Amino acid sequence: MPLGYAVNGLFLGGFLFFSYRMIAARQVRGVLTAFVAQSLCLAASAFTLGASTMLWELLALGAVTFISKPILIPIVLTRLVPGGIYEIRELPRTVHPRLSLIAAVVLSVLAYLVTLPLVAVALGPTLGAANVVVGFAGLLLGGYQVTIRREAIPQLLGILAMENGAFLAGISIAPDFPLIAELAIAFDIPLLAFIVGLLTRAMHEQIGTTETSSLTSLREESIW
Repeated sequence: MPLGYAVNGLFLGGFLFFSYRMIAARQVRGVLTAFVAQSLCLAASAFTLGASTMLWELLALGAVTFISKPILIPIVLTRLVPGGIYEIRELPRTVHPRLSLIAAVVLSVLAYLVTLPLVAVALGPTLGAANVVVGFAGLLLGGYQVTIRREAIPQLLGILAMENGAFLAGISIAPDFPLIAELAIAFDIPLLAFIVGLLTRAMHEQIGTTETSSLTSLREESIW
């Protein structure tokens, strides 16, 4: 168990670090790379908990997560979205990068203060107790990224990061969660990425940008 605590803590630290990296990234490619790394840490944490508790459900969930998020989603997004979008040097955002990181730290501290007393009562000193704290922080940080980004792909990755945070907490709260439900979620997420990728490609072809705020400038054209 002490080794399991140390290994799981290492992956949780990586998960939180790459959550910050997604917020600080200045290019779409950087956001996508950070999301892939975050998802790998999520899968590794599931593997660690499964191996330590001998629950095959967690091992299966880790394998499904490893296939669907770090592999399928980048393939879908890179194939559908024009390559020029990934080369934009500076992504537009609503908050200055330094203020964004300060806000991210504040949200992480808030998650710690809110969840730690609940975890102490509900789970106690178990191996996955820290997953709830870090998962809730990842949920808040993903939602924060959605609010500060203007491009469609970073906003989508922020939503998926929120799902990563919820999943990270869920594998410790309900480790024997039915596999069929997680398989359904695993197939829905690449499908969501496929749909948003198609819409982003259409936006780029029609109006030359993928900023979601530019959608308000579109008008229907009457055909006579």
